Amino acid sequence: MTVKICCAFILAFLFSTAFGKYYITWLRKQKAGQQIKGQVTWHASKSGTPTMGGLMFILAVVFVCLTIGFPSMLEGNFVHLFVLVFGLVFGVIGFLDDWEKIKHKQNLGLSAKQKFLLQLVAALVFVLLMRKMGYVAPNLYIPFSGKIIPVPEWLYFIFASFVIVGTVNAVNITDGVDGLATGSSLPVCLFFVGISFAWGQKYLELGIFASALFGGLMGFLVYNFNPAKVFMGDTGSLFLGGSIAAMAFAYDMPLVLIILGFVFIVETLSDIIQVCYFKATHGKRIFKMAPFHHHLEMGGWTGKKWSEKELFVLFTGISFVCAVISFIGVFQRFAI
Repeated sequence: MTVKICCAFILAFLFSTAFGKYYITWLRKQKAGQQIKGQVTWHASKSGTPTMGGLMFILAVVFVCLTIGFPSMLEGNFVHLFVLVFGLVFGVIGFLDDWEKIKHKQNLGLSAKQKFLLQLVAALVFVLLMRKMGYVAPNLYIPFSGKIIPVPEWLYFIFASFVIVGTVNAVNITDGVDGLATGSSLPVCLFFVGISFAWGQKYLELGIFASALFGGLMGFLVYNFNPAKVFMGDTGSLFLGGSIAAMAFAYDMPLVLIILGFVFIVETLSDIIQVCYFKATHGKRIFKMAPFHHHLEMGGWTGKKWSEKELFVLFTGISFVCAVISFIGVFQRFAI
């Protein structure tokens, strides 16, 4: 088990790093550049930086699942493929959004309504399929307490669908600074890898997926760290968010996302609070700019303007602490 999970990381890292070297050059030739929003004037110099770089770690995960994960498929274990396919569906939605942006040379792709409906349908189909295959049950495990609360099946499906869509968009919102979504997601992947070791052979396939995603992201970070040579785009961020949400349900502990995804939740809440307060007060703002990372970039409430590298360290550090807390809260559930 240890060898396979470690190999998944190494193989994904090497694949993502090697592929990225040529892929970024190809993106530049295709002029697949990201257009920067006008409000974020200090990022204007990044306009034209290649986007859709998320394909680097997506293909790395696909490669690992179909190679190291192949023996499990022969034994009839397909849970890692369900998570992969679900992530790919969201990646396709992100690709359509990125393509619209590139085609029209603007920062707006699919409409919010179009993205929400596509994501909601994908989430509902995934949960129904996982339920039919016996990978999830209509129960909610409460971290730290060890208690399991039964939920009516219809309510569980509604809950799951909106949690998945919320997680996907929260990760997408966080992808606004070089390496930020990547760094914030790395500890999340490590958490799932750690849980696979703690819970044993039954979770090998999910451990392979989580380790592959961790390795793919590390390889992508080589090019995405400030100053970024490529952005993951919605192609990458939606795949990443979908994969994180899918793993939480595949491990049958979606409520752990409250702690594990704290960084993403803060980013999303800052956006929601800003919009609601702006409308309620007819133009006043709580944050200098939302989401929260832009607020910090502009000086926040203290006047200190955080650099992109400082934000990367801050968000990754907080995410790591949350991953450790989450691990403590759930590891005893099936610990071997």
